[in-house]
Amino acid sequence: MSMTRQAEPAVTTPPAPGPKQTDGRTARRSPALRLLARPEVGVFLGAVAVLVFFLFAAPPVRDGSSMANILYQSSTIGIMALPVALLMIGGEFDLSAGVAVITSALTASMLSYQLTLNVWVGVIVALAVSLGIGLFNGWMLIKTGLPSFLVTLGTFLILQGVNLAVTKLVTGNVATDSISDMDGFEQAKAIFASSFDVAGVQVKITVVWWLVFAALATWVLLRTRYGNWIFAVGGNKESARAVGVPVTFTKISLFMLVGFGAWFVGMHNLFSFDTVQSGEGVGQELIYIAAAVIGGCLLTGGAGSAIGPVFGAFMFGMVQQGIVYAGWNPDWFKAFLGVMLLGAVLINLWVQRTATRR
Repeated sequence: MSMTRQAEPAVTTPPAPGPKQTDGRTARRSPALRLLARPEVGVFLGAVAVLVFFLFAAPPVRDGSSMANILYQSSTIGIMALPVALLMIGGEFDLSAGVAVITSALTASMLSYQLTLNVWVGVIVALAVSLGIGLFNGWMLIKTGLPSFLVTLGTFLILQGVNLAVTKLVTGNVATDSISDMDGFEQAKAIFASSFDVAGVQVKITVVWWLVFAALATWVLLRTRYGNWIFAVGGNKESARAVGVPVTFTKISLFMLVGFGAWFVGMHNLFSFDTVQSGEGVGQELIYIAAAVIGGCLLTGGAGSAIGPVFGAFMFGMVQQGIVYAGWNPDWFKAFLGVMLLGAVLINLWVQRTATRR
């Protein structure tokens, strides 16, 4: 008779504690790398570099009134760059934004002057026209499925021709008549084109509006459902639609936001100079887009911020006025902008690769 012995379960010793193994996807990045991953960090560093450069290259920049002029130039670009940036985050861009500014100003000016109306009537009608242009761009994009480049290029050409032709037809000239003595002008100017004193320096009201709009846009992007929709439709509109994002509403409303920005800047131009040149605005759309790109917004959509374009617009204003204060040939301005654009894109690319490196 043989006896069998039941095997006892083996006792395993737990491995000694050691450093946690992680792969590149789960490794926790340092605060510095997470900061570098922010799209506005690169342009902030670039803006500081440009400011420091002109502080030494152009001593007049150090004066308070000179800095006020720089901020003013930056604000007229930045107010439009903000909605353009939101549109780019949503995966589209608008080539008609520059001439749409002039269309808005021409509408308000000619309607008020030719019909002898209170200028506020022209302002309200101009707002409706600007929103209508944005609505048309968004509706055409959705209904035809064409790229926004083609849709807004067509709108750009239409508005450019209409601005010139209608102005000549109505006024007999390429510019509108002055409306400075009409009812409501001073009240409208106080809102769109006034100045206020800060420590003896005259600062334009557009600087305040620029910062207010930037704060509002940042809140919308980071704290609202609509901001999530913008990022979603810019990243992948089909996936966004599959999870219930109203793609049509989001796209069209973003184009209408650009229309609102065009109206606001158009009103500033009108009430600053009393009259509007119908051939202006061509090429400004590239400035707005470049400010957004320099600010970290991707042309492919789905990424960006509202703060980045603020620094991008500041860089443009800094260079535009800094060249003048330095006594250089202003014809070099566009060349500087091109260098800034390429440099900012390369810096943003380097920052993103550094921040995501395993």
